[in-house]
Amino acid sequence: MPANKRGAPSSNPTSSKKRKTDKDLQKYYAVRTGARPGIYLTWAECQKQTAGFRGAQYKSFLSREDALAFVEGRKIPSEEGEEKPPRFYAVARGIFTGIYTDWGTASRAIAGTKGPKYKKFDTYEDALDFIREWGDEQTIADAEKGAVNNGTTVPPPQKTAVKAEKSEDVSDSDDLSVVSEDTPIKPEAELSPIFTKVYTDGSSLGNGNVGSTAGVGVYFGPNDPRNVSERLEGDPQTNQRAELTAILRAFQLSPLTQPMQIMTDSQYSIKCVTEWYKNWEKNDWRTSTANEVKNKDLVQAVREEIAKREAAGTRTIFTWVKGHANNPGNVAADGLAVAGARMGLPAKGRKKLK
Repeated sequence: MPANKRGAPSSNPTSSKKRKTDKDLQKYYAVRTGARPGIYLTWAECQKQTAGFRGAQYKSFLSREDALAFVEGRKIPSEEGEEKPPRFYAVARGIFTGIYTDWGTASRAIAGTKGPKYKKFDTYEDALDFIREWGDEQTIADAEKGAVNNGTTVPPPQKTAVKAEKSEDVSDSDDLSVVSEDTPIKPEAELSPIFTKVYTDGSSLGNGNVGSTAGVGVYFGPNDPRNVSERLEGDPQTNQRAELTAILRAFQLSPLTQPMQIMTDSQYSIKCVTEWYKNWEKNDWRTSTANEVKNKDLVQAVREEIAKREAAGTRTIFTWVKGHANNPGNVAADGLAVAGARMGLPAKGRKKLK
């Protein structure tokens, strides 16, 4: 609808253009997410479609073409020539999760979700830190593959400087190793019979919600008296705290001089105690967003156990196993953890974990 003319047209076309402000131009209100997505000619109509609608997404434009592109999730024609710095939208909890470079996808991930957890960042690294702090195992693993741009995963930026720093931190003589069950090594030659293989797992019933209960599972073998199935102490009762505690309990139940192979399906736990802790220590246990590292107490406790073993010349190997893939040891540890989550809280007299 064309704008209304006020008074007689000016004989000076330049002054006419100057008086023609945004208020005089027809605006197109584009609703991408709302009660009825579409293009509306008045703000009142737009409000009807977005007011009270969780995760509503709308914007005004001066051309119908731009408005239509917004509704359809395409690039805005008038902005195609503009170079804008990338934005990274981290969605840790939502209908689907990950790191996205377009708000359209991110908004769909949280639309209508109860208690979504998301935030915008200027860098992929900061977005990934947010995911590591608030996301679950699968969310973290997916986010580490890179950000998603309109359905296409873009690998994370290479960090040459970090790789060089890492090579200085980890020497050939380090006794801490991280492998996967699928890693093409010769396990029989690498791990002699003196290594104790132990499966660890954690479980949280209602993880992330009020009233959740978590359990710890440690499996040394059939009918082994060292096997553990117990309720997680303290708060919060999360899956990640239970998994870290299970690793800590495995160390506490083994002699200091006993080489160990920790088998776990928690990539989060492995990376906490073998990679991420290095930068956290340098940053006074703060993330790149200046937040305190979650589960710091347990990460530090596990690192202390590893340090004691390294000082004694004892090797520790962490092996990632795929969860829920019918691995007998992993299944057993999971069962112990679930049983622990169903137990009552530990007695007050029980010795707390360090």
